[in-house]
Amino acid sequence: MLFESERSGDGLTLRLRGGWCIDNLREIESSLAQLNEQGRHVKLDFSGIETLDLSGAWLLRNWLERAKHAGGRFEVVGERPAHFAFLDELLEHKAAQPGEPAPGATSLRDAVVWIGRGAVQQGIQTRDAVGFFGRIAATMLRSMRSAHHLRLPSVVRHIYETGIQAIPIVSLIAFLISVIVAYLGAQQLQTFGAEIFTVDLVAISVLREMGVLLTSIIVAGRSGSAFAAEIGVMRLNDEIDALQSMGVDFYEVLVVPRLIGLVIALPLLTIIADAMGLAGGALLSSLLLDIQLSQFIPRVQDALAPTTFWAGLIKAPVFAMLIALVGTYRGMQVRDSSRELGRLTTLAVVQSIFLVIFADAIFAVVFVELDF
Repeated sequence: MLFESERSGDGLTLRLRGGWCIDNLREIESSLAQLNEQGRHVKLDFSGIETLDLSGAWLLRNWLERAKHAGGRFEVVGERPAHFAFLDELLEHKAAQPGEPAPGATSLRDAVVWIGRGAVQQGIQTRDAVGFFGRIAATMLRSMRSAHHLRLPSVVRHIYETGIQAIPIVSLIAFLISVIVAYLGAQQLQTFGAEIFTVDLVAISVLREMGVLLTSIIVAGRSGSAFAAEIGVMRLNDEIDALQSMGVDFYEVLVVPRLIGLVIALPLLTIIADAMGLAGGALLSSLLLDIQLSQFIPRVQDALAPTTFWAGLIKAPVFAMLIALVGTYRGMQVRDSSRELGRLTTLAVVQSIFLVIFADAIFAVVFVELDF
């Protein structure tokens, strides 16, 4: 038995003992079913219980509620188990909830809640992003007034890491893509006997669009993710908090050098990508179309407008700012776990590439309107 009973007049004292837990559910139910104390005054003594979990407490509480409705009166001897308070709180919270709406109302409510939650979250993110960019602008202005605040050694290091170390992969990708464009263009143009225009196709596409766009996408995947990961790890290791405790402006130390370094490095990488793209087009034109270098260079000069090269190069600093700002912003948002670090690093790359392509589309529309 899980209890001892002692009768005195119209009263009854129940001394609970043993294990009132999930392992003894069948025994608990059978023991409670034997009790029928309608109209009696029952004293409950919990001092003999060895183990009590929510399963046992739930069954005992249900029995007490049924006995109360049948006219029983109960009194707890000693300390009442904390499980009962927890169950009371859960049941009170459930009772406080409004009635269940109809299925159509539920779906409508869920949709409205989803829209509202998304709008609030987007508003919070927009506010945080504007605050971050404002803080960066203020720090940049202060840094430009002093070489000490500019931290030139850190800027040079980031130019080396984001620029010089990226030259091999940027050169290879630009060369291969230009070869592909030249090959496909030559195949189509040979049908009309206009294979000489392959040179125009390669030169204009590489210098205006493909050179800077491919370079920016490569840098976004390479350096944008590195910025988010480096700053995110510093967040996890409390290194940024340590900088703050020492009175150091971590935006000046961590964000501005990366931003300046990438703004300098990306235009230089774009020039290298343009050169390698033209080299790839010249090689394929020589091998496939028998257009020698002595013919290729004058044709390129005739095909290009004065603004063609600058139309591509002007985009590079803007793309660099977008990549650096998104990477550092997402790195600053890292909290609590390595999983969050991975998620925000991936988000930084995806958003950087999206913003680069979106900005390129805006540039294309503006250049067409300006006839640039």
